[in-house]
Amino acid sequence: MAGVEISEELIERITQEVLNQLKVEKPKPVSSSGKMKLIESGEAKEGSRSDEVVIAIGPAFGQYQTKTIIGIPHEDVLREVMAGIEEEGLTPRVIRVLRTSDVAFMGHDAATLSGSGVGIGIQSKGTTVIHQKDLEPLNNLELFPQAPLIDRETYRAIGKNAAKYAKGESPNPVPVRNDQMARPKYQAKAAVLHIKETEHVVPNAKPVELKVVFE
Repeated sequence: MAGVEISEELIERITQEVLNQLKVEKPKPVSSSGKMKLIESGEAKEGSRSDEVVIAIGPAFGQYQTKTIIGIPHEDVLREVMAGIEEEGLTPRVIRVLRTSDVAFMGHDAATLSGSGVGIGIQSKGTTVIHQKDLEPLNNLELFPQAPLIDRETYRAIGKNAAKYAKGESPNPVPVRNDQMARPKYQAKAAVLHIKETEHVVPNAKPVELKVVFE
């Protein structure tokens, strides 16, 4: 038990040291993330197409942050999720949620605006959820809380499963890797990335419709 307490204390100390090293100035937004452009086109509205799956990205995604916690470029994340949806014959639609940095509420907002009632939420650090509009925000269809264990193949599988739920199917949950050391190894970095994303939250802001262009 003492070992666990020391470990938690050490993680807190490391997190604080990392935060102390952060620059005071906020990073400037970029108009594109590598080979991807995210073009805003007004407030996101509720969809009417039953063949769509809405993907909600976080306030900093592809703009103030451009990679997941393990360095996967955000354009790769979106490309894989969208490809997974399209492989099932459905259409992806992307929005940016500004009112929160909580992946559960991002996913629920996506599902609420989705014509199929199914949505995906993705934080900038990579944490992801598949949600359904008639579920409570803290309930979900599938949750992927350990961003360090999500690779490109998993993101594509997440897109495929979301599309299957949208078609009324009951797919097997997406397989995820298990690594007991992932949490202590990445906890400090995860905390910092979440804090940095939360800096860009705009309370009560409406979600924004995005056009994704891969170059």
